[in-house]
Amino acid sequence: MARARFELILAVALWLASPLGHAVVLPPLPQPSWAELNVEQKRALAPLATHWDKLSGFQRKKWLGIAQRYPSLNAEEQARLQRRMTDWAKLTPDERKQARDKYKSLQKAPPEQKNAVKQKWQEYKELPESEKIRLKAEAGRKPTPRPAPSKQAVAAKPPPPAPSASPATTPSDQTAAR
Repeated sequence: MARARFELILAVALWLASPLGHAVVLPPLPQPSWAELNVEQKRALAPLATHWDKLSGFQRKKWLGIAQRYPSLNAEEQARLQRRMTDWAKLTPDERKQARDKYKSLQKAPPEQKNAVKQKWQEYKELPESEKIRLKAEAGRKPTPRPAPSKQAVAAKPPPPAPSASPATTPSDQTAAR
């Protein structure tokens, strides 16, 4: 009797300790294709129509949540959401990733930095349209920052030539002098 009880307790303990014992892995629920969306969802998500079927299930679920809230927005908010969706759809996958990364880093930023960004954004919104266009053009001309060279690239770089005895002589002068 005691042995049976011990074996039962041991079996339950092993089952609970096993990685699959209590963690149930569910496959991701498939989200609807564009053709399966209802009329209201298609109207709300119209800017994403060409990209919808390429989105992951997680992304579709997120956008469907936004579409569900869409009818409760006033006309101005709906128009703003549509503009932002259109802008988002125009971004390349790399640009979207950069935008997500910037958003995540700002969420983790200290309150002072968040307030500084909000203030700059407010100042930008108050600029005349011509100044906004000028700033956008200027930002487009700026070269993208290049990453710092890796340690391997720096190590592979040949050392600079040793200075010659006379700074006025060129390498060809030195060769001719020999």
